[in-house]
Amino acid sequence: MSDAFLEAVSAAIAKSTGQPVNLRDGGHVGGGSINETRVLHSDRGDSLFLKTNRAAPPEMFEREAEGLNSLAAADTIRVPRPIALGSHESQPFLVIEYVRSGNRDETFSETFGRQFAELHLNSRFEQFGFPHDNYLGTTLQPNALRDDWVSFWRDNRLGYQLGLARSNGHSDRRMERLGDGLMDRLPDLIESPREPPCLLHGDLWGGNYMVDEDGKPVLIDPAAYQGRREADLAMTHLFGGFDSRFYAAYQEVWPLESGSEDRLEIYELYHRLNHLNLFGSGYRAGCMATLERFGA
Repeated sequence: MSDAFLEAVSAAIAKSTGQPVNLRDGGHVGGGSINETRVLHSDRGDSLFLKTNRAAPPEMFEREAEGLNSLAAADTIRVPRPIALGSHESQPFLVIEYVRSGNRDETFSETFGRQFAELHLNSRFEQFGFPHDNYLGTTLQPNALRDDWVSFWRDNRLGYQLGLARSNGHSDRRMERLGDGLMDRLPDLIESPREPPCLLHGDLWGGNYMVDEDGKPVLIDPAAYQGRREADLAMTHLFGGFDSRFYAAYQEVWPLESGSEDRLEIYELYHRLNHLNLFGSGYRAGCMATLERFGA
């Protein structure tokens, strides 16, 4: 990292915190496949986490910071604190609190499941959506506020992704027909239970949480919005990383209503379609299986 870039980051932190700081580059660290991630060490003795991406969509990091702040305000699960935003030579960056990784303690899964349920249970809103559109990976996630969950999910989630699949050449006449059929059936499939909007992480899979130095869960990389909690739980089922103790603890705090298995599969489809649009045809069969089941 160049000295000029470090100076730009230092200036952004000083502007945000009101305190001057000198930084030293600590090198690359793990943090996902989308962004470049580094640890920075300050002359104040702390460390910071830097994310950069020259190809980032507009305001992607601003929206990520907004999501982190929203989750942190719920005060249930630890979330890294956003510190500064900026750009240097057309390369945007986000600086957040550096969380040192640790090993899971013996109650990690139970703690995580319980806290995740408390996040949903204790955050209530009047409308579905979010103050701004944000990103699911690098895909725009439309969040226009709605009073009705079915129309929100139809227009802002499934309909949007199906439209992208068509534009990206991943769709055909059968997928379009099945998609239309599923959209028509959504009121019967997801209108119940009539739960109020709650705050969702929006993209919680095994790569979007970590274990801190005390062995406790930390949420990272949100695509936050206000929605029905089953949509949040659906993503946890797709790629592993969550065991039976996590789900049992969640159920103890706020049990799911009957019929959740089918609804979870429909909510999973949103993420399957997003992976199809981001990564290609390897995800098409999974999308079609759900569309065949619910859209035929």
